[in-house]
Amino acid sequence: MDDTPQYSYTGLMLSALILIIAGWYGLYAIMNTTLPHLGPRWLFYVLWTSACTGTSLPFLWLLNRRFRSHAPASPKVLLREGLMVGLYASICLWLQLNQMLSLTLALLLSIGLFSIEWLLRLIERNARRMR
Repeated sequence: MDDTPQYSYTGLMLSALILIIAGWYGLYAIMNTTLPHLGPRWLFYVLWTSACTGTSLPFLWLLNRRFRSHAPASPKVLLREGLMVGLYASICLWLQLNQMLSLTLALLLSIGLFSIEWLLRLIERNARRMR
Protein backbone atom coordinates (compact mmCIF):
# COMPACT_ATOMS: atom_id res chain seq x y z
CA MET A 1 0.00 0.00 0.00
CA ASP A 2 1.30 3.43 -0.95
CA ASP A 3 1.43 5.66 2.14
CA THR A 4 3.12 8.69 0.56
CA PRO A 5 1.12 11.84 1.26
CA GLN A 6 -0.72 13.53 -1.59
CA TYR A 7 -0.61 17.32 -1.54
CA SER A 8 -2.69 19.89 -3.32
CA TYR A 9 -0.53 22.61 -4.86
CA THR A 10 -3.35 24.91 -6.02
CA GLY A 11 -2.93 27.23 -3.03
CA LEU A 12 0.80 27.41 -3.61
CA MET A 13 0.37 28.25 -7.29
CA LEU A 14 -2.28 30.85 -6.45
CA SER A 15 0.07 32.49 -3.98
CA ALA A 16 2.86 32.31 -6.58
CA LEU A 17 0.62 34.13 -9.06
CA ILE A 18 -0.20 36.81 -6.48
CA LEU A 19 3.50 37.23 -5.64
CA ILE A 20 4.42 37.47 -9.32
CA ILE A 21 1.79 40.10 -10.10
CA ALA A 22 2.40 42.17 -6.97
CA GLY A 23 6.18 41.93 -7.22
CA TRP A 24 6.72 42.67 -10.89
CA TYR A 25 3.98 45.30 -11.15
CA GLY A 26 5.25 46.94 -7.96
CA LEU A 27 8.78 47.00 -9.31
CA TYR A 28 7.56 48.55 -12.55
CA ALA A 29 5.59 51.18 -10.65
CA ILE A 30 8.32 52.03 -8.17
CA MET A 31 10.97 52.36 -10.86
CA ASN A 32 8.82 54.68 -12.98
CA THR A 33 7.26 56.87 -10.29
CA THR A 34 9.73 57.37 -7.43
CA LEU A 35 13.22 58.67 -6.77
CA PRO A 36 15.79 56.37 -5.13
CA HIS A 37 15.44 57.58 -1.55
CA LEU A 38 15.58 55.36 1.52
CA GLY A 39 11.91 54.30 1.70
CA PRO A 40 11.48 53.38 -1.97
CA ARG A 41 14.83 51.60 -1.93
CA TRP A 42 13.72 49.23 0.85
CA LEU A 43 10.39 48.77 -0.90
CA PHE A 44 12.36 47.88 -4.04
CA TYR A 45 14.16 45.08 -2.17
CA VAL A 46 10.88 43.77 -0.72
CA LEU A 47 9.22 43.78 -4.13
CA TRP A 48 12.28 42.18 -5.76
CA THR A 49 12.18 39.37 -3.17
CA SER A 50 8.46 38.92 -3.78
CA ALA A 51 8.86 38.83 -7.55
CA CYS A 52 11.76 36.36 -7.47
CA THR A 53 10.00 34.12 -4.94
CA GLY A 54 6.80 34.01 -6.96
CA THR A 55 8.63 33.42 -10.22
CA SER A 56 10.70 30.58 -8.81
CA LEU A 57 7.82 28.65 -7.22
CA PRO A 58 6.48 26.96 -10.40
CA PHE A 59 10.03 25.99 -11.43
CA LEU A 60 10.78 24.57 -7.99
CA TRP A 61 7.54 22.59 -8.11
CA LEU A 62 8.55 21.12 -11.48
CA LEU A 63 12.08 20.32 -10.29
CA ASN A 64 10.86 18.67 -7.11
CA ARG A 65 8.29 16.70 -9.07
CA ARG A 66 10.85 15.53 -11.62
CA PHE A 67 13.77 14.77 -9.30
CA ARG A 68 12.09 13.71 -6.06
CA SER A 69 13.76 10.89 -4.22
CA HIS A 70 11.17 9.52 -1.81
CA ALA A 71 8.09 11.50 -0.84
CA PRO A 72 6.87 14.58 -2.70
CA ALA A 73 7.77 17.91 -1.21
CA SER A 74 5.00 19.65 0.68
CA PRO A 75 3.82 23.13 -0.34
CA LYS A 76 5.42 24.43 2.86
CA VAL A 77 8.83 23.11 1.76
CA LEU A 78 8.42 24.54 -1.74
CA LEU A 79 7.51 27.94 -0.30
CA ARG A 80 10.59 27.84 1.92
CA GLU A 81 12.77 26.98 -1.07
CA GLY A 82 11.17 29.81 -3.06
CA LEU A 83 11.89 32.23 -0.24
CA MET A 84 15.51 31.08 -0.24
CA VAL A 85 15.70 31.84 -3.97
CA GLY A 86 14.17 35.28 -3.36
CA LEU A 87 16.58 35.91 -0.49
CA TYR A 88 19.52 34.87 -2.66
CA ALA A 89 18.40 37.18 -5.47
CA SER A 90 17.96 40.10 -3.07
CA ILE A 91 21.34 39.62 -1.42
CA CYS A 92 23.04 39.37 -4.80
CA LEU A 93 21.24 42.51 -5.99
CA TRP A 94 22.21 44.40 -2.84
CA LEU A 95 25.83 43.36 -3.18
CA GLN A 96 25.84 44.23 -6.88
CA LEU A 97 24.44 47.72 -6.25
CA ASN A 98 27.29 48.25 -3.78
CA GLN A 99 29.72 46.81 -6.38
CA MET A 100 30.87 44.11 -3.97
CA LEU A 101 29.47 41.03 -5.72
CA SER A 102 31.93 38.64 -7.29
CA LEU A 103 31.47 35.21 -8.81
CA THR A 104 33.18 33.60 -5.84
CA LEU A 105 30.93 35.36 -3.35
CA ALA A 106 27.80 34.46 -5.33
CA LEU A 107 28.86 30.80 -5.48
CA LEU A 108 29.70 30.69 -1.76
CA LEU A 109 26.37 32.30 -0.92
CA SER A 110 24.48 29.79 -3.06
CA ILE A 111 26.40 26.87 -1.52
CA GLY A 112 25.59 28.18 1.95
CA LEU A 113 21.87 28.55 1.24
CA PHE A 114 21.80 25.15 -0.47
CA SER A 115 23.44 23.50 2.54
CA ILE A 116 20.95 25.15 4.91
CA GLU A 117 18.08 23.77 2.82
CA TRP A 118 19.72 20.34 2.66
CA LEU A 119 20.10 20.26 6.45
CA LEU A 120 16.47 21.35 6.96
CA ARG A 121 15.27 18.58 4.60
CA LEU A 122 17.46 16.07 6.46
CA ILE A 123 15.98 17.11 9.81
CA GLU A 124 12.44 16.86 8.42
CA ARG A 125 13.10 13.40 6.97
CA ASN A 126 14.50 12.16 10.29
CA ALA A 127 11.56 13.65 12.20
CA ARG A 128 9.14 11.93 9.81
CA ARG A 129 10.98 8.65 10.26
CA MET A 130 10.75 8.92 14.07
CA ARG A 131 6.95 9.22 14.02
